[in-house]
Amino acid sequence: MVPAIAPVIGRRLLLALLALAACAPDAAMAQTGPRLTVPPGFAIDVFADGVGSVRLMALDPAGTLLVSEPAQGRVIALPDKNGDAKADAVLTVVDGLDQPHGLAFKDGALYVAETGRVLRFRYDPTAMKASDRTVVVPSLPRGEQHWTRTVVFGPDGHMYVSVGSSCNVCRERDKRRAAVVRYNADGSGEKIFATGLRNAVGLAFHPTAGVLWATVNERDWRGDDTPSEYVTEVREGAFYGWPDCMAVGGELKPDTRFDRNARCEGVTRATREIQAHSAPIGITFYTGTQFPADYRGSAFVAYRGSWNRTVPTGYKVVVVRFRDGKPTTVEDFVTGWLQGASSWGRPVDVIVGRDGALYVSDQGAGRIYRISHRS
Repeated sequence: MVPAIAPVIGRRLLLALLALAACAPDAAMAQTGPRLTVPPGFAIDVFADGVGSVRLMALDPAGTLLVSEPAQGRVIALPDKNGDAKADAVLTVVDGLDQPHGLAFKDGALYVAETGRVLRFRYDPTAMKASDRTVVVPSLPRGEQHWTRTVVFGPDGHMYVSVGSSCNVCRERDKRRAAVVRYNADGSGEKIFATGLRNAVGLAFHPTAGVLWATVNERDWRGDDTPSEYVTEVREGAFYGWPDCMAVGGELKPDTRFDRNARCEGVTRATREIQAHSAPIGITFYTGTQFPADYRGSAFVAYRGSWNRTVPTGYKVVVVRFRDGKPTTVEDFVTGWLQGASSWGRPVDVIVGRDGALYVSDQGAGRIYRISHRS
């Protein structure tokens, strides 16, 4: 009997293994480590796996998700043509780029912020290909300690580009560093919009107030809980303190370790302070209708996580609740990347899809996650 039964057992085992493999992406995680946790009523699934060291995202005119991959010098597209909430393929939109980071669309054209310039491409949403490269901002300060550049368009039609500092704490020669710079859509009319922002990586406009918001990574080597990182309104002409001044426990304090004569005069206070060394990166306002009504108008922020801290922090996605255009509370929304003193992933960006789901890029694990609400 054994020879007759063995093939049946073998087939059953194979089918069971195949079933488990097929179901893996539908779990909260498709990895051997711990699961990610989301609030009751929500589900988190892997939308795309094995996509490399992914960073910032954008939706093309057809609603396809585009993602920058700076380490590979390319931008990829992740189409979901059959609508099964899983990427069908990983397609290269454009490559041969110099550390591409921020992505934005304006009048159907794709804008890509490299580390030293901003490019514009003719974009075909059917083929998901970029062509006819045009340099619109030719000479941003490039590289150094903070190499990422982020680009967004405001309701005023202007292009806003964030440029991080060249150092931890220093006096910059180029006034465009540690700042947000505004341009016309064609790259002309350069104007420094706001300063004193050590590294404003994430940029987003409030959907109704039309005000620019940024996530800001503050200085290192001032202690586990000093100074605060922050999420803030960015107002034209405002100075946010770096390098002389920093936010500590709700107060502005001069950084006398940098300059014994440092002062905080003329500093605009950050709108919302958060835990030091959380490394807030991507920010998006929820404009969909899939999530419950109390999430609409709230901001989701990805904390990439700390390095300059005795006990690691960050490695999560939070929701910043808003009321009357102002932030109220900050609540954990996705946790689980940080396990004790180690992490297995690093969430970087968040974006609302055409389907109303929230998409999260994970640079550490090389994945894109999709968060949906089960009504």
